[in-house]
Amino acid sequence: MNDRHDLARFVREVPDFPKPGILFRDITPLLADARAFARATEALAGFAPAGVDAVAGMEARGFIFGVAVAARLSLPFIPIRKAGKLPLETVSASYRLEYGESSAQAHADALARCTKVGTKVGAKVLLADDLIATGGTLRACAEVIEQLGAEAVMAACLIELKGLGGREQYARPLTTVLQY
Repeated sequence: MNDRHDLARFVREVPDFPKPGILFRDITPLLADARAFARATEALAGFAPAGVDAVAGMEARGFIFGVAVAARLSLPFIPIRKAGKLPLETVSASYRLEYGESSAQAHADALARCTKVGTKVGAKVLLADDLIATGGTLRACAEVIEQLGAEAVMAACLIELKGLGGREQYARPLTTVLQY
């Protein structure tokens, strides 16, 4: 069976959420099935280019996939959080939302504290997330990684919502498992 088709059956469509006219892609059925989640994680990890030093992901669903991909690749994970969630010095980048603006942040020493990376100049980081829609969040995450002195070499997302301009907004290498 086509693995992509098989994974797609674990993504539930919820019409008019969070507001009328939006078709929400719910991944909780995929998370509830250990084999489907393992296959999704394996697919995302398989996109990692050679020489990647770390994986990063934006809360909350980016943490789910990012940590799993990092563990599969035996790499450190860099958490990227929403504004105001980290207690120490941070680097940040802003991005637009449908209803305003937000910021993505990481601890300023996040990369330096990664095992296998430390003070390596130009470390290569894979961004992992569940979904790319308009691309603003991924773009901001890449900017945060670059402020840390690393390179966001690729983003790997489970789902791409085509037609929303996310690939163009992100404007870096991007690969996805499912497209809608």
